Amino acid sequence: MSEIYDLVIVGGGPAGLTAAIYATRYQLKTLVLATVFGGTAAQAHKICNFPSYKSIKGFELMEKMRIHAQDSGAEMKMATVKRIEKKGEKFKILVGSEEYLAKTIVLALGMKHRQLGLSNESKYLGRGLSYCFTCDGSFFKNRVVAVVGGSNAAVTAVLYFAEICPKVYLIYRKNKLRAEPVWTNLLAKKKNVEIVYDTNVIGLSGESKLEKIKLDKNYQNKREIVTDGLFIEIGGEPTRKLIQLLAVEIDEQGFAKINSGGETNIQGVWAAGDMTVASDGFRQIITACAQGAVAAQSVFKYLQREKKK
Repeated sequence: MSEIYDLVIVGGGPAGLTAAIYATRYQLKTLVLATVFGGTAAQAHKICNFPSYKSIKGFELMEKMRIHAQDSGAEMKMATVKRIEKKGEKFKILVGSEEYLAKTIVLALGMKHRQLGLSNESKYLGRGLSYCFTCDGSFFKNRVVAVVGGSNAAVTAVLYFAEICPKVYLIYRKNKLRAEPVWTNLLAKKKNVEIVYDTNVIGLSGESKLEKIKLDKNYQNKREIVTDGLFIEIGGEPTRKLIQLLAVEIDEQGFAKINSGGETNIQGVWAAGDMTVASDGFRQIITACAQGAVAAQSVFKYLQREKKK
């Protein structure tokens, strides 16, 4: 017979790991299942707005959270959850040939990288195109690269490449970057960076690897930029598969609807972090942590009420 957990958390980013830390403090038998621990936060080159750290690499911060959760007593398993089914009063979580039983679930699935939507985009993935500059950026030292986007993620990627590459292009579809002033001020000092405003990438070309990107309007009398690498930093969208399987209510953009305690419309299922409608769309590590903590407390209260019935 499968072991029964008080709580199974699906997702190993800031929300999931914080939920695990708080759940174990409430003495809940807790299991965290994650494809990759740290989530997209672990890919951040540098984090400068998390309290207690003036500057810290994303991977380092998330590894500290993972160790904290594990040392607090949470079980951690690297696995991809294929399905979650209701089994009486409990939930059955299917992971390959294994299954786990849980009284409650916290979904902390985070976001997946948004793509450009070009017909041959997948052809160049790993051949000059990447969605993670922290993962792949070092391979492009001393080469020409381009970054698409206008957020903090895009600008910090450009700042990273400006230190190791002779030429960096930042391509943004609007006429003003939406990154924080602290980053745009640093960007303005970089002499090897060119910002291409009001422009979209509409095509990719190259034989065995990416060689050129096509623009939807002229830039310096040309509609192509020759580049060795293209990094897509245009945000993300919620991972929907498990949400849909559980029939969790979502908004028009696919984000899970939750109440103030993180509960979804499905009894026994909570959601936390970037995949939810909470925090007014302010998807930061600190807000994900806060949601994870709130969800864990709400789960504890729910289980206490269930004991009294």
